[in-house]
Amino acid sequence: MLTLHHLNDSRSQRILWLLEELGTPYEIKRYQRDAVTRLAPPELAAVHPLGKSPVIVDGDLRIAESGAIVDYLIRHHGRGALMPAQGSADHEAYLEWLHYAEGSAMLPLMLHLYVGRLKEAGAPLQPRIDSEIANHLGYVDQALQGRDFLVGHALSGADIQMSFVGEMAAAFDKLKSYPSLGGWLARLHARPAFRRSVEKGGAYRFAS
Repeated sequence: MLTLHHLNDSRSQRILWLLEELGTPYEIKRYQRDAVTRLAPPELAAVHPLGKSPVIVDGDLRIAESGAIVDYLIRHHGRGALMPAQGSADHEAYLEWLHYAEGSAMLPLMLHLYVGRLKEAGAPLQPRIDSEIANHLGYVDQALQGRDFLVGHALSGADIQMSFVGEMAAAFDKLKSYPSLGGWLARLHARPAFRRSVEKGGAYRFAS
């Protein structure tokens, strides 16, 4: 059976959600962050050399990196769901969003998280970080104007992969100026599969 190595308050949550959407049988192995350092426990290093989550194990195959996991699960367990037809323009857009989520959109949000912990020492960097966050959130918000989902007319892996960007933006109270992005995130949260994933994996807690 497919196994998800799941760390609380991490990108692993969207993989848990994807598995619920697909209805794929799976086992979940849970790991908890250190309450003080917020780091992943050392046990995860035995699963993957980076000691990070998510990681899935499917038979003899072990995959890290959430984008690669989303792509693999949909191709091998999706039975045609959650991905536009290969060769279509929507499929190319779908692939772009899969890579954009971690390749571009998450960087300023993570910088905001870490630089904020430096307090006054990080203050000189904050205007540039805020500018980049606004640039990316504005881009996503514009892409969602008049649309329920990022690609086509139904939920896809692109929405699931990009959801973490929305979650982090919400945790940092950055969504007020981006109503299309906020509405999209609310629609994702309303999905039964998303709710089941939160029940199993726990809600995000990033604000602190």
